[in-house]
Amino acid sequence: MSTIARTLLGRLAPALSVAALALACGIRFASAGSSSFGDTSDAVEMLPSFDGATAWIQSPPLTAESLRGKVVLVDFWTYSCINCLRTLPYIRAWAQKYRSQGLVVLGIHTPEFDFEKDPGNVLHAVRDLKIDYPVAVDSKQALWRAFGTRAWPTLYFVDAQGRIRQQQLGEGRYDKAERMIQQLLREAGRTDVKDDLVSPQGPGTQAAPAAVPAESGETYVGFAQAEGFRSADDGLRAGPVHSYVAARSLRLNEWTLAGTWTVTGEHAQLDKPGGRIAYRFRARDLHLVLGPSRDGAPIRFRVRIDGKAPRDDHGTDVDADGLGQVDSYRLYQLVRQRSSAGDRLFEIEFLDPGVRAYAFTFG
Repeated sequence: MSTIARTLLGRLAPALSVAALALACGIRFASAGSSSFGDTSDAVEMLPSFDGATAWIQSPPLTAESLRGKVVLVDFWTYSCINCLRTLPYIRAWAQKYRSQGLVVLGIHTPEFDFEKDPGNVLHAVRDLKIDYPVAVDSKQALWRAFGTRAWPTLYFVDAQGRIRQQQLGEGRYDKAERMIQQLLREAGRTDVKDDLVSPQGPGTQAAPAAVPAESGETYVGFAQAEGFRSADDGLRAGPVHSYVAARSLRLNEWTLAGTWTVTGEHAQLDKPGGRIAYRFRARDLHLVLGPSRDGAPIRFRVRIDGKAPRDDHGTDVDADGLGQVDSYRLYQLVRQRSSAGDRLFEIEFLDPGVRAYAFTFG
């Protein structure tokens, strides 16, 4: 349910109210106070314990008691999630702007994929993303369950008495989120809180989505949640090594494999060099979650759009000729078009074996 909710939120969050999103995803809000958005009941829930965290980054272990008297913004995220990445510029800006006025921002990193459970990978991501506030590593999803979280990203707004006053799901509504922070700081006795709002511009995968919504949605490559797969000879096979023959043609939001791959529930792993993935999409941006070989050796790749080098439509992880490499487990931006009109055929060829492909996302 959580991955479905994440996909739905990523597509609909800018357009729907919080209450409508909750209804659509089967999510129950637990909030209280006089917030102007997202309230669904008068019940008060207190900030849960953080005892289930498996590690802490940039902070000693925090407790709900040690945070009493502070306004707290809790951000549930995972570092390969495009929706989480596009929210980060605002989270960082709020942390910097309101830190001296008593705001504590706490990131809780709850993984979706197995590689996101590795504290070393999380630490690398935190540094690469220039996150300067505490992050609790929730590799066993204990905090996710304690809060009752159902989707990435989810924000919790906690007042100085330790009460969860608001919950916000998905991207967007940043003005309302910042107004809530300002309100809680004033309630805590701060008289120097200004009314202005931040307007950060995120780079690469953190950039805001296109004004025209993408018509392609999150697509998993592992067999457990794969949809839209096509092949010239057979369907997606779980388990043993298989040589795939690419589909001769693809319709919108269909994809195919070529070459020798082993497909697991989470990912497809290339067993011989020269393997390809193709996807017909309609969106400004195309991203793909990738990881290198088991020994960590970089994997070279070549991207083509409609059979040609991307040139001005290349993403931040590809040059104009379509060349790049997979050197860590993360989300790679492979296409960033100047416009998103019309279907495009994306192809990526891996020149070395061992790459793992997890999921496509769009913007």
